[in-house]
Amino acid sequence: MAALPPLNWLRVFDASARALSFTNAAQELHMSQSAVSQQIKSLENALGRPLFVRRVRGLELTDEGRGYWPTVQAAFAMLEEGTKVLTGRNDPHVLELHVNLSFAIYWLTPRLAGFMAEFEWVQLNMATSIWPEEKPSASAAVEIVFGQGKWESRLGTRLTQDHVFPVCSPELASRIHSVQDLSRERLIDLSGTLQSWDSWFDAQPERRAAAPAVVHRASTWAVSLEWALEGLGVALAHDTVASHLIRSGRLVRPLPFALPMKEAYYLISPQGGPPNAAAEAFRRWVLREMAGSVAT
Repeated sequence: MAALPPLNWLRVFDASARALSFTNAAQELHMSQSAVSQQIKSLENALGRPLFVRRVRGLELTDEGRGYWPTVQAAFAMLEEGTKVLTGRNDPHVLELHVNLSFAIYWLTPRLAGFMAEFEWVQLNMATSIWPEEKPSASAAVEIVFGQGKWESRLGTRLTQDHVFPVCSPELASRIHSVQDLSRERLIDLSGTLQSWDSWFDAQPERRAAAPAVVHRASTWAVSLEWALEGLGVALAHDTVASHLIRSGRLVRPLPFALPMKEAYYLISPQGGPPNAAAEAFRRWVLREMAGSVAT
Protein backbone atom coordinates (compact mmCIF):
# COMPACT_ATOMS: atom_id res chain seq x y z
CA MET A 1 0.00 0.00 0.00
CA ALA A 2 1.45 3.37 -1.02
CA ALA A 3 2.14 5.80 1.83
CA LEU A 4 -0.24 8.76 1.98
CA PRO A 5 1.21 12.27 1.85
CA PRO A 6 1.17 14.23 5.12
CA LEU A 7 -2.18 15.83 5.84
CA ASN A 8 -0.71 19.34 6.02
CA TRP A 9 0.68 19.02 2.48
CA LEU A 10 -2.79 18.10 1.24
CA ARG A 11 -4.38 21.01 3.11
CA VAL A 12 -1.88 23.39 1.47
CA PHE A 13 -2.61 21.85 -1.94
CA ASP A 14 -6.36 22.32 -1.45
CA ALA A 15 -5.97 25.97 -0.42
CA SER A 16 -3.58 26.69 -3.30
CA ALA A 17 -5.90 25.01 -5.82
CA ARG A 18 -8.82 27.13 -4.65
CA ALA A 19 -6.87 30.37 -4.66
CA LEU A 20 -4.53 29.58 -7.58
CA SER A 21 -2.00 31.59 -5.59
CA PHE A 22 0.62 30.52 -3.06
CA THR A 23 0.43 33.98 -1.50
CA ASN A 24 -3.34 33.86 -0.95
CA ALA A 25 -3.14 30.27 0.29
CA ALA A 26 -0.46 31.33 2.78
CA GLN A 27 -2.71 34.11 4.09
CA GLU A 28 -5.62 31.70 4.52
CA LEU A 29 -3.49 29.15 6.36
CA HIS A 30 -1.49 31.71 8.36
CA MET A 31 1.78 30.49 6.87
CA SER A 32 4.58 32.14 4.95
CA GLN A 33 4.48 32.05 1.16
CA SER A 34 7.79 30.22 1.09
CA ALA A 35 6.47 27.50 3.43
CA VAL A 36 3.44 26.96 1.19
CA SER A 37 5.64 26.75 -1.89
CA GLN A 38 7.99 24.29 -0.18
CA GLN A 39 5.16 22.00 0.94
CA ILE A 40 3.67 21.94 -2.55
CA LYS A 41 7.09 21.04 -3.94
CA SER A 42 7.41 18.26 -1.34
CA LEU A 43 3.95 16.94 -2.30
CA GLU A 44 4.81 16.96 -6.00
CA ASN A 45 8.05 15.10 -5.32
CA ALA A 46 6.20 12.50 -3.24
CA LEU A 47 3.60 11.98 -5.97
CA GLY A 48 6.17 12.03 -8.76
CA ARG A 49 4.31 14.54 -10.92
CA PRO A 50 3.65 18.30 -11.03
CA LEU A 51 0.36 19.64 -9.70
CA PHE A 52 0.71 23.30 -10.71
CA VAL A 53 2.13 25.30 -13.59
CA ARG A 54 3.88 28.33 -12.08
CA ARG A 55 3.16 31.47 -14.08
CA VAL A 56 4.12 35.10 -13.52
CA ARG A 57 0.57 36.13 -12.62
CA GLY A 58 -0.43 33.09 -10.67
CA LEU A 59 -0.87 29.34 -10.75
CA GLU A 60 -2.62 26.90 -13.06
CA LEU A 61 -3.48 23.33 -12.20
CA THR A 62 -1.92 20.67 -14.38
CA ASP A 63 -4.08 17.85 -15.73
CA GLU A 64 -2.80 15.71 -12.86
CA GLY A 65 -3.61 18.46 -10.37
CA ARG A 66 -7.16 18.89 -11.72
CA GLY A 67 -7.69 15.15 -11.45
CA TYR A 68 -6.30 14.88 -7.92
CA TRP A 69 -8.01 17.91 -6.38
CA PRO A 70 -11.58 16.47 -6.18
CA THR A 71 -10.20 13.43 -4.36
CA VAL A 72 -8.49 15.65 -1.80
CA GLN A 73 -11.61 17.78 -1.37
CA ALA A 74 -13.79 14.70 -0.87
CA ALA A 75 -11.36 13.31 1.70
CA PHE A 76 -11.43 16.52 3.75
CA ALA A 77 -15.22 16.68 3.52
CA MET A 78 -15.48 13.12 4.81
CA LEU A 79 -13.09 13.88 7.67
CA GLU A 80 -15.10 16.95 8.62
CA GLU A 81 -18.39 15.05 8.55
CA GLY A 82 -16.95 12.17 10.57
CA THR A 83 -15.58 14.58 13.13
CA LYS A 84 -18.98 16.26 13.46
CA VAL A 85 -20.60 12.87 14.10
CA LEU A 86 -17.93 11.89 16.63
CA THR A 87 -18.14 15.14 18.57
CA GLY A 88 -21.92 15.48 18.25
CA ARG A 89 -22.39 13.57 21.49
CA ASN A 90 -21.08 16.64 23.29
CA ASP A 91 -23.99 18.66 21.89
CA PRO A 92 -27.09 18.28 24.10
CA HIS A 93 -29.32 18.61 21.01
CA VAL A 94 -27.64 15.77 19.07
CA LEU A 95 -28.66 12.14 19.56
CA GLU A 96 -26.10 9.58 18.39
CA LEU A 97 -28.16 6.40 18.11
CA HIS A 98 -27.04 2.87 17.20
CA VAL A 99 -30.02 0.59 16.51
CA ASN A 100 -30.58 -2.96 15.37
CA LEU A 101 -31.61 -2.78 11.70
CA SER A 102 -34.91 -4.66 11.94
CA PHE A 103 -35.94 -2.75 15.07
CA ALA A 104 -35.17 0.52 13.26
CA ILE A 105 -37.26 -0.42 10.22
CA TYR A 106 -40.27 -2.14 11.75
CA TRP A 107 -40.68 -0.64 15.24
CA LEU A 108 -38.90 2.71 15.36
CA THR A 109 -39.62 4.14 11.91
CA PRO A 110 -43.45 3.85 12.14
CA ARG A 111 -43.29 5.79 15.44
CA LEU A 112 -40.50 8.23 14.60
CA ALA A 113 -42.83 11.03 13.48
CA GLY A 114 -44.25 11.14 16.99
CA PHE A 115 -40.80 11.45 18.55
CA MET A 116 -39.75 14.18 16.11
CA ALA A 117 -42.95 16.13 16.72
CA GLU A 118 -42.54 15.93 20.50
CA PHE A 119 -38.81 16.69 20.50
CA GLU A 120 -38.32 19.06 17.59
CA TRP A 121 -35.05 20.29 19.10
CA VAL A 122 -33.33 16.88 18.79
CA GLN A 123 -31.03 16.23 15.83
CA LEU A 124 -30.95 12.49 15.17
CA ASN A 125 -27.88 10.68 13.82
CA MET A 126 -28.70 6.98 13.53
CA ALA A 127 -26.52 4.04 12.53
CA THR A 128 -27.90 0.51 12.06
CA SER A 129 -26.56 -3.02 12.24
CA ILE A 130 -27.89 -6.57 12.43
CA TRP A 131 -25.92 -7.94 15.38
CA PRO A 132 -24.50 -6.00 18.38
CA GLU A 133 -20.88 -6.91 17.66
CA GLU A 134 -20.91 -5.67 14.06
CA LYS A 135 -20.10 -2.05 14.76
CA PRO A 136 -18.13 -0.41 17.55
CA SER A 137 -20.51 1.84 19.47
CA ALA A 138 -18.17 4.05 21.47
CA SER A 139 -19.69 7.18 19.89
CA ALA A 140 -23.35 6.16 20.40
CA ALA A 141 -25.20 7.85 23.24
CA VAL A 142 -27.94 5.21 23.11
CA GLU A 143 -28.02 1.71 21.63
CA ILE A 144 -30.83 -0.73 20.94
CA VAL A 145 -29.46 -4.22 20.39
CA PHE A 146 -30.86 -7.71 19.93
CA GLY A 147 -29.71 -10.74 21.90
CA GLN A 148 -29.85 -12.51 25.25
CA GLY A 149 -28.75 -9.52 27.31
CA LYS A 150 -25.16 -10.67 27.70
CA TRP A 151 -22.63 -8.00 26.72
CA GLU A 152 -19.27 -7.47 28.29
CA SER A 153 -19.41 -4.86 31.07
CA ARG A 154 -22.61 -3.33 29.67
CA LEU A 155 -26.01 -3.39 31.32
CA GLY A 156 -29.14 -3.16 29.23
CA THR A 157 -32.81 -2.54 29.97
CA ARG A 158 -34.95 -5.23 28.38
CA LEU A 159 -37.56 -3.65 26.12
CA THR A 160 -39.50 -6.62 24.72
CA GLN A 161 -41.14 -9.88 25.74
CA ASP A 162 -41.90 -11.21 22.27
CA HIS A 163 -43.26 -14.44 20.81
CA VAL A 164 -42.25 -16.25 17.63
CA PHE A 165 -44.98 -17.10 15.11
CA PRO A 166 -45.56 -17.66 11.37
CA VAL A 167 -46.55 -14.76 9.09
CA CYS A 168 -47.36 -14.59 5.40
CA SER A 169 -49.31 -12.64 2.82
CA PRO A 170 -53.13 -12.72 3.04
CA GLU A 171 -53.33 -14.61 -0.26
CA LEU A 172 -51.04 -17.37 0.96
CA ALA A 173 -52.77 -17.54 4.35
CA SER A 174 -56.09 -18.35 2.68
CA ARG A 175 -54.87 -21.90 2.00
CA ILE A 176 -53.31 -22.58 5.42
CA HIS A 177 -55.79 -24.04 7.94
CA SER A 178 -53.61 -26.48 9.85
CA VAL A 179 -50.02 -27.38 10.67
CA GLN A 180 -50.19 -29.95 7.89
CA ASP A 181 -51.08 -27.21 5.41
CA LEU A 182 -48.23 -25.07 6.72
CA SER A 183 -45.70 -27.87 6.32
CA ARG A 184 -46.49 -28.02 2.59
CA GLU A 185 -45.64 -24.35 2.07
CA ARG A 186 -42.27 -22.80 1.37
CA LEU A 187 -40.77 -21.80 4.74
CA ILE A 188 -38.47 -18.86 5.41
CA ASP A 189 -36.14 -18.81 8.41
CA LEU A 190 -33.54 -16.48 9.90
CA SER A 191 -29.89 -17.41 10.39
CA GLY A 192 -28.23 -16.85 13.75
CA THR A 193 -31.26 -16.85 16.06
CA LEU A 194 -31.88 -19.33 18.87
CA GLN A 195 -35.31 -20.44 17.64
CA SER A 196 -36.03 -21.84 14.20
CA TRP A 197 -38.85 -23.58 12.38
CA ASP A 198 -37.77 -26.81 14.10
CA SER A 199 -38.33 -25.11 17.47
CA TRP A 200 -41.78 -23.90 16.44
CA PHE A 201 -42.87 -27.28 15.04
CA ASP A 202 -41.58 -29.12 18.12
CA ALA A 203 -43.47 -26.81 20.50
CA GLN A 204 -46.82 -26.47 18.72
CA PRO A 205 -49.60 -28.59 20.28
CA GLU A 206 -50.78 -30.33 17.13
CA ARG A 207 -49.20 -33.52 15.92
CA ARG A 208 -45.81 -32.80 14.39
CA ALA A 209 -45.97 -32.47 10.63
CA ALA A 210 -43.02 -33.23 8.40
CA ALA A 211 -41.34 -29.95 7.55
CA PRO A 212 -39.98 -29.42 4.04
CA ALA A 213 -36.42 -30.60 3.48
CA VAL A 214 -35.43 -27.12 2.25
CA VAL A 215 -35.95 -24.03 4.39
CA HIS A 216 -34.87 -20.76 2.82
CA ARG A 217 -32.82 -18.51 5.13
CA ALA A 218 -32.06 -14.80 5.31
CA SER A 219 -29.62 -12.90 7.52
CA THR A 220 -32.14 -10.35 8.80
CA TRP A 221 -35.88 -9.90 9.25
CA ALA A 222 -35.65 -6.95 6.89
CA VAL A 223 -35.13 -9.55 4.15
CA SER A 224 -37.24 -12.45 5.39
CA LEU A 225 -40.30 -10.26 5.97
CA GLU A 226 -39.95 -8.71 2.53
CA TRP A 227 -39.99 -12.23 1.09
CA ALA A 228 -43.17 -12.92 3.04
CA LEU A 229 -44.74 -9.68 1.83
CA GLU A 230 -43.99 -10.73 -1.74
CA GLY A 231 -45.81 -14.03 -1.18
CA LEU A 232 -42.64 -16.13 -1.48
CA GLY A 233 -43.44 -18.21 1.58
CA VAL A 234 -44.20 -18.25 5.30
CA ALA A 235 -41.65 -16.51 7.54
CA LEU A 236 -41.02 -16.80 11.24
CA ALA A 237 -41.45 -13.41 12.88
CA HIS A 238 -42.00 -11.85 16.30
CA ASP A 239 -44.13 -9.06 17.73
CA THR A 240 -41.65 -6.19 17.49
CA VAL A 241 -40.95 -6.60 13.78
CA ALA A 242 -44.34 -7.90 12.62
CA SER A 243 -47.01 -6.07 14.63
CA HIS A 244 -47.10 -2.97 12.42
CA LEU A 245 -47.32 -5.07 9.25
CA ILE A 246 -50.09 -7.20 10.77
CA ARG A 247 -52.11 -4.17 11.91
CA SER A 248 -51.87 -2.73 8.40
CA GLY A 249 -53.11 -6.00 6.90
CA ARG A 250 -50.00 -6.54 4.79
CA LEU A 251 -49.12 -9.70 6.71
CA VAL A 252 -51.32 -12.13 8.61
CA ARG A 253 -50.79 -14.94 11.09
CA PRO A 254 -52.14 -18.08 9.40
CA LEU A 255 -52.03 -20.11 12.64
CA PRO A 256 -52.42 -18.81 16.20
CA PHE A 257 -49.69 -20.72 18.03
CA ALA A 258 -46.78 -18.56 19.21
CA LEU A 259 -43.58 -19.63 20.94
CA PRO A 260 -42.10 -17.45 23.74
CA MET A 261 -38.96 -15.81 22.39
CA LYS A 262 -35.64 -16.41 24.15
CA GLU A 263 -34.00 -13.28 22.75
CA ALA A 264 -35.10 -9.66 23.11
CA TYR A 265 -34.28 -6.06 22.31
CA TYR A 266 -32.31 -4.14 24.93
CA LEU A 267 -31.78 -0.44 25.52
CA ILE A 268 -28.18 0.37 26.45
CA SER A 269 -26.79 3.70 27.62
CA PRO A 270 -23.04 4.18 28.05
CA GLN A 271 -21.51 4.05 31.49
CA GLY A 272 -19.19 6.66 32.91
CA GLY A 273 -21.47 9.67 32.99
CA PRO A 274 -25.01 10.90 32.45
CA PRO A 275 -26.38 10.91 28.88
CA ASN A 276 -26.95 14.21 27.12
CA ALA A 277 -30.38 15.82 27.00
CA ALA A 278 -31.30 14.36 23.59
CA ALA A 279 -30.31 10.86 24.65
CA GLU A 280 -32.28 11.10 27.88
CA ALA A 281 -35.34 12.35 25.99
CA PHE A 282 -35.12 9.41 23.60
CA ARG A 283 -34.61 6.89 26.41
CA ARG A 284 -37.71 8.10 28.26
CA TRP A 285 -39.73 8.16 25.03
CA VAL A 286 -38.80 4.58 24.06
CA LEU A 287 -39.69 3.23 27.51
CA ARG A 288 -43.03 5.08 27.40
CA GLU A 289 -43.82 3.81 23.89
CA MET A 290 -42.91 0.26 24.87
CA ALA A 291 -45.17 0.46 27.92
CA GLY A 292 -47.97 1.68 25.68
CA SER A 293 -47.39 -1.19 23.24
CA VAL A 294 -47.65 -3.75 26.02
CA ALA A 295 -50.78 -2.11 27.41
CA THR A 296 -52.53 -2.31 24.05
